[in-house]
Amino acid sequence: MLTANTILIALIPLLYAILYLPTATENVLNLPSLKKENVLLLTAHPDDECMFFAPTVISLLPFVQIHVLSLSTGNADGLGDIRKAELMESLEVLGVKEGNRHIVDHLALQDNITASWDANIISDILGGYVLDLDITTILTFDRTGVSGHPNHRSLPEGVKHFIETTALQPPPKFFALISVPTSTKYVGILAPLLAKFDLYSTKLLHGILGTPGRTDTMPVFVAGVKEYLTAHRAMRAHKSQLVWFRWLYVLFSRYMWVNEWNLVRLG
Repeated sequence: MLTANTILIALIPLLYAILYLPTATENVLNLPSLKKENVLLLTAHPDDECMFFAPTVISLLPFVQIHVLSLSTGNADGLGDIRKAELMESLEVLGVKEGNRHIVDHLALQDNITASWDANIISDILGGYVLDLDITTILTFDRTGVSGHPNHRSLPEGVKHFIETTALQPPPKFFALISVPTSTKYVGILAPLLAKFDLYSTKLLHGILGTPGRTDTMPVFVAGVKEYLTAHRAMRAHKSQLVWFRWLYVLFSRYMWVNEWNLVRLG
């Protein structure tokens, strides 16, 4: 007779196997045909790249050229120079090439938890990088900014302004990281399990019934154990930011494991 302990012991290797490997939807961001694509990840502060975007960065690196642009040095506490160095170390851990790491220190774009940034200024700065780097896709926060930080929330407005005013034809594609409700934001290791179950069941239904699903519309990247540990190591590069609540964040945040993206269509 099977006992609860026996069932639990039997499930442990199964759960580990599910967790171990990364997975992603077959989407417009990770097709092998995109080898020549230049993707720009636009962030507000050093540490955004690993706290929110690591599953995507790690997953896309084999397919595309990824540039990371932080629009501030995170100088709210006077640690701007330290945080710049920490960002470079974090990006090294994630695997982003040295020449693809960019940071801006603009008087109007300072780290400030109470102030929004001007979309026109963001657009002007972004435009220079898009042209110089031949960027074809821009990734950044959505209007909620995951954490609600006004600097985060300003970025999609700046991207929107750039795309609506640029003379580039076609303009870069624009993807926004979906902000999930608080109830599902801090579920820890359940996040990749639930996300993979969702992806696998959707693929199964699509194969059996031919029904459209998230694999057709929404880019999703789910880290495996190795990728999660890489993101964790990248976060540890930000030594000046490792206060107690950030340790809780890296343990429980969905964004250390799962990124879901929305293609923003303008015009």
